[in-house]
Amino acid sequence: MPQKSLSLEQIKKQSQQAYARISNKICYTPLIKSNVYGDDLFFKAENFQYSGSFKLRGAFSKLTALSDLSKLDGSRLITASSGNHGLACSYAAKELGGNLTVVLPETVAQVKLDKINSFGVNVILHGAESGQAESYAQNLSEADDYYYVSPYNDLDIIAGQGTISLELIESLGLDKIDNVFISMGGGGLISGISAVLKASKPEIRIWGVSATNSCTLGDSLRVGKIIETQHQPTLADGVSGGIDSDTITFDICKSTVDELLWCNEDEITKSFLKFAYDEHQIVEGSAALALAGYEQVYSDLADQTSIVISCGANIDRSLTKKLLL
Repeated sequence: MPQKSLSLEQIKKQSQQAYARISNKICYTPLIKSNVYGDDLFFKAENFQYSGSFKLRGAFSKLTALSDLSKLDGSRLITASSGNHGLACSYAAKELGGNLTVVLPETVAQVKLDKINSFGVNVILHGAESGQAESYAQNLSEADDYYYVSPYNDLDIIAGQGTISLELIESLGLDKIDNVFISMGGGGLISGISAVLKASKPEIRIWGVSATNSCTLGDSLRVGKIIETQHQPTLADGVSGGIDSDTITFDICKSTVDELLWCNEDEITKSFLKFAYDEHQIVEGSAALALAGYEQVYSDLADQTSIVISCGANIDRSLTKKLLL
């Protein structure tokens, strides 16, 4: 169940508390200057995070919070995601202990499925997209005494993702951050980052970037209420799927996201190739999505410092080969 919403200052405080719990368990990821755009653009390289994505921050934040409350030992945990959150929770559960079941859509990327299986957790494949997997996991938690760990609709998860902002502030300085571009799925990443940054410097512009083929949160923010949308396959598979009808990320994003952008598959693929050939980084489609959003508007951001959140690198080798050849 989602918790009561907090103010931006309260979320920032929770992120600081989460960072104190998890800083020795995660990678302090580098801030890399763009080869193409120079000092105008930096990448927060969560593609170098230990689990291959930013999701490890939220997973450790949640599981350490449960551990502190003595709710981890002996509990049966269940979660669901398009892959990266399940992988991160599997990583964290192996280190901290915990009986974990991960529900994934049948369309999960093979590289993510293989990595999750390597941790020895219980895996269930269900549904065509992550929203269906989440609904199934939620139903199991209610019927069979599991503790459900949401990939985004949870303040501990959001606080964990917000630790990215603490590192951004330390690495670059608040005065040098003008714009931050963040891919949007369920909204945990953009909620955590934007809450901490807006609490610290309200003038920072937060850009939420959606994949046209699966954009429930972006479309919901555009119309001012949570709606259901159709989902088509997207290279940015990490952001695909629906969202909870009561997700706390919606209200956080309403108060913190300044601009909304949508990118089609050609734009995402073009940015994936730019990452590979020009920035010398292999990322997954969800990270390329954030760069694609920046590339739509960069000409309007002269003399401003922007940050693209490179949210992950868990992409199938076969797909990478197909895109690069």
